[in-house]
This record gives sequence, structure tokens and C-alpha cells, in this order.
Amino acid sequence: MDKSEISLERMRSFVRVAERGNLSAVARELGVGQSTITRHLRELEEAIGVPLLSRTTRRVAVTEEGARYYRNCVQILRMVDQASEEARSARGAPEGTVRISCTAAFAVLHVSRFLFAFQDRYPDIMVDLSLTDERIDLVREGVDIAIRLGPPGDSSMKLKSLGQSRRVLVAAPQYLAARGKPTRPQDLARHEGVRMSNIAGSDLLVLHGRRGGRHVVPFRGRLRVDHGLAAREALAAGRGIAPAHLWLVEDLLAVNKLEMVLPEFSPPPVPLNMLIVPERSGIARVRLLIDYLAAQIARTPGLEKQGIGGRT
Repeated sequence: MDKSEISLERMRSFVRVAERGNLSAVARELGVGQSTITRHLRELEEAIGVPLLSRTTRRVAVTEEGARYYRNCVQILRMVDQASEEARSARGAPEGTVRISCTAAFAVLHVSRFLFAFQDRYPDIMVDLSLTDERIDLVREGVDIAIRLGPPGDSSMKLKSLGQSRRVLVAAPQYLAARGKPTRPQDLARHEGVRMSNIAGSDLLVLHGRRGGRHVVPFRGRLRVDHGLAAREALAAGRGIAPAHLWLVEDLLAVNKLEMVLPEFSPPPVPLNMLIVPERSGIARVRLLIDYLAAQIARTPGLEKQGIGGRT
């Protein structure tokens, strides 16, 4: 095959297979058959004259030559994408797809409606929203932006701090009427707690007093959940006491379906960050969504602005 057959389409297929290590996953992502991806890889290797990938029955791995070629392909594709974006921007109509991953409960209660308004403003931009609380590999999964609670983790990503998410202790009025209201942190040890099974150390509750002091108390309960929306439902149903992000329960507090417990004590806040794939941050549609979401999220109940202004 002539070297002129080294097309951008074949490069994209190779780059995604190198990142994901799975042909069928890339085929689903690109909306083509697996045989098409296999053909792209074969034709690319024939045109270059060296093996780029080694294949086993379990996975696909990049060869030494493939690793060098991958790095160059990423740079080439980034320049092509940016050139295309600049051309589109010249006619004032940003378009294309932005892929975003977000902590599930926060996405359902808040981010989804921000995205609706964003698409009303930019009707030619498609948004692919993935809901997960897992720490995914953004590059591997083809995601442009991730919104995550907790430490950012991946230092290779650009970081934009969205603020500190305030947490409060809450319970339903019917639970407190039946079990009594705690008057000091130590009282929590004899109450039912709604615990998060996907958070390490949820059997201990750390509280800080408004006037100082740190309290660590045992936190037990018969119900554990791995999703914020399930915890919200359990709290509203009177299943116990739990620390909750204010954005998760603010509407329930407003209509007295929940009430604060020990309001003079609070769990430490949790950082909320936006992680951005560096190679995608300069693309116009991605940048538009970054700026729009940052502005909208800043107005979310319970987000404290200390520390905003991260590295972007």
C-alpha cells in the first residue's frame, strides 16, 4: 500500500485502540464494525511497514514502534482538530461533540439542566454525558471533561477547582421523633446511620465544631448504599442520619422533609473539581462548555468559593 493511504481515519482508529486496548470497544465508540477497525489497523501497518500493535486473545498492546507513532499521531490529530475548530469559529457556529463524565447524583440533580440550557444556546453542539462515581481514565474512555468530588487524582489532566462542597448532618423529622435528636456528637453512636459503601472509613464520622474542636465518633447502621441518590431516598424515608452534600438535600430541607442534625457541627467539606484532557482544552466547543459549567456550578447551593481559580 502506498504511504498516501495513511489517512486520518486510520490514525484515529489506531490512537483509540492504543488507548483502550480493545478493538470491539473502539468499534462501538466510533459506530463502525470491528472488522472496519481491524482493516484500518492492517492497512496502516502495511503503509508504514512496521508492526504497531501486538495482539493476543485477551488484549491488544502497543509495540515500541507503535508507542512512538502513537505520540506523533496524537499531535497530528490535535492540530487537525484545532484547525477545523478555527475554521468553524470563523463563521461563528461552534459544532461537534463534547464528552463529559460527572459524579452521578450531582449530574442528575444539577449538571443535566445546565447542559440543557447550554444546548439551547449552542444548538449545533452535541453533548455525551456519562454518569459515574468511578475514577475513569479520561483519555482511555474518550472523555473531554470530568467533574469529580474529592482529590483530583490524575496529575496529567488540567485542573479547574469549582469550590468546596459543604456537607451537613441530616435526618427526616419522623426518624428524629421516633429516636430522639442527638444533642452532642457522641450521641450519634447509638443512632442508625445511612452509610456509603463506596467511601473508605464510612464507619467513622469526623465532625468539626463551629467554635473549634474535632470529634471522631463511631457511625453504624443497617443500610449501606453506593449512590448519592439512594442515600437521599433513604434519608427522606426516615432510615437514619447521614452526612450529605448540601446540594444533594437542599430542596428537601426547604420543604421540611429533612432537617439538620447537630447544626453547630459539620463534616469537613469535599473539593469539587473539573478535570480536562489537555489536548482537548483548546477546542472551541470544549472551552465553551468548560466556562459555561464553571459559571453555573458556582451558583449551586452549598458550594463554597474558597480555592476557586485552579490551573486551566
